[in-house]
Amino acid sequence: MRILLFGGTTEGREEAFRLFSSGEDVTVCVTGEYAAALLPPGLKVLTGAQDEAQMEKTMADLAPQLVVDATHPYAVLATENIRRAAGKLGIPVRRVGRPQDGGKWQSACERVKNADEAARALRKTQGNVLLATGSHTLPVYTGAADPKRLWVRVLPTAEALSLCQAAGIPSSHVIAMHGPFSAALNAALYDQLNIRVLVTKDSGRAGGVEEKVLPALERKIHVILIERPEEA
Repeated sequence: MRILLFGGTTEGREEAFRLFSSGEDVTVCVTGEYAAALLPPGLKVLTGAQDEAQMEKTMADLAPQLVVDATHPYAVLATENIRRAAGKLGIPVRRVGRPQDGGKWQSACERVKNADEAARALRKTQGNVLLATGSHTLPVYTGAADPKRLWVRVLPTAEALSLCQAAGIPSSHVIAMHGPFSAALNAALYDQLNIRVLVTKDSGRAGGVEEKVLPALERKIHVILIERPEEA
């Protein structure tokens, strides 16, 4: 079966490998070279961000019998674009989701709906902040708090570092690492940087959210947790 899979997530890589190992004809679409480098060797890979029109063209060119959406739980626009593009061509779509953790620790966090709400919550806090929310929403936070308060953990890519610089984050406050990270590593980071506020997404077990939140709560760090968008 010809399958077109979108996504550079852990689930996406696992699903791509499973399908490829089963003898399926799989092409994987990821947004950047970094995500492409993490895929198993031998897979056909298309690199570059795609909007709905580009997705529709890719599907028309490859004529897959199935489209698999394994994009990030917070990539709501990508999921909508995949569904619309595939719907126009009559191609079935299967969503590879990420289970919710549902840990009791969630009630100890300040839960918000999106980056804008998180930034508003940040205005009410004091002390050093660790942003574990990615690089694309950094201007939202630098507009709400002095960049000198902010430490950011981002992927070790040129694009991420460029976005940090553009947002005015001091270079000494940029932690470029690929996760997920252990609870011990997170704890050491909080202690080293004297973190008093953590802003993170509810990215599930694959995203290491529990390993981020539990050491923070143990240290009485205020956790602002961006809830996962609801999916149909």
